[in-house]
Amino acid sequence: MTHLSKTHWRSARVVTRLSRHVTIEASDEGGFTVVVPALPGCVSEGETREEALQNIREAIELYLQPVEDDLPVTPDAELLQISL
Repeated sequence: MTHLSKTHWRSARVVTRLSRHVTIEASDEGGFTVVVPALPGCVSEGETREEALQNIREAIELYLQPVEDDLPVTPDAELLQISL
């Protein structure tokens, strides 16, 4: 178990590989739309399949980044890393 104070959470680097299923389809307007069913609202687009897939990788990374509201709020709370 790892204990990190609120002041040290930013220096902790979480390196975890995980996979997500995505759906990709041609858009009526041209290009491709990619959706991550397991992450509500995580959608991206691209002119080509490759661009759309690269864009959704970035969107997933941003979606999963912790934000200030996700942090433990008490000094005794622990921030833990779990692998999936």
